Formats: sequence, structure tokens, C-alpha cells
Amino acid sequence: MAVVKATDSDIALLARLLRAEAEGEGVQGMLLVGNVGINRIRANCSDFKGLRTIPQMVYQPHAFEATIHGYFYQRAREKEKRLARRSINGESFWPAKYSLWYFKPPGNCPSTWYDQPLVARYKSHCFYEPTAETCQNVYNTF
Repeated sequence: MAVVKATDSDIALLARLLRAEAEGEGVQGMLLVGNVGINRIRANCSDFKGLRTIPQMVYQPHAFEATIHGYFYQRAREKEKRLARRSINGESFWPAKYSLWYFKPPGNCPSTWYDQPLVARYKSHCFYEPTAETCQNVYNTF
């Protein structure tokens, strides 16, 4: 059962994002990116207030660097569509279970990102989740 509404076009869009942002991180890394995206839609807090759809989340200005590169605009593959559906259906994994941010630093993970604490690193990406004071809602989504 989907935790956010998604058309076939939305699934393909999210699949393209997963691939472009984290293909080098493998299946788990792509699922973690999906978790962050779905969290942004469901949490409705911080920089992500008012996001209600997958296209709004993906194309939010300055949200995902991948959207400015040609690789993002390739056709979605079935493998990534399956992963996108898993994220849309609410399957979540640590360290992205409650995370709203991730990024790939050139070195060690900073202890905070956008004033939010580091949860953990998965391969090249660092994941950050908001505090309850900043975004209680993210903890009420599952």
C-alpha cells in the first residue's frame, strides 16, 4: 500500500532520481535515497513544507544535484522502478528511516548538515535526520 500517491509517471521519475543519485551505492543506496525523498513529502516540515507529490519533491529547487545532469534524463529502467515502488510503499531502512538530508562529501561526514545531526554514513553518502524539535512530524510517518 502506497504511503504517497504515485502515478506510473511518478514512479518512473523517482526511479530516475534513485539511479542518478545513487547507482554507485547499489540497491541499498538507491533505496536510502528513496526513503529520504518519501520522507520529505510525508514530513511537511523544515525546507520541505508544502511538498505533496513526487514531482514537487524531485524538482524542488536545489534539492537534488542529479536533476541538472543529463544522466538523470535517461529512461527509467525496470530495476529502479521496482526500487521506487518499494520506497513509495513505505519500505524504509536505517540510516534513512527518518532522514531528510543526505550528501556525498569529499571526506568525512560533518557532524551536522543544515543544523541537523548526522545519523550515519552508507558508503559515500552521509544521512541526517531532524531533531524532534525541528520536525516532530517525520517521526509520526511510520
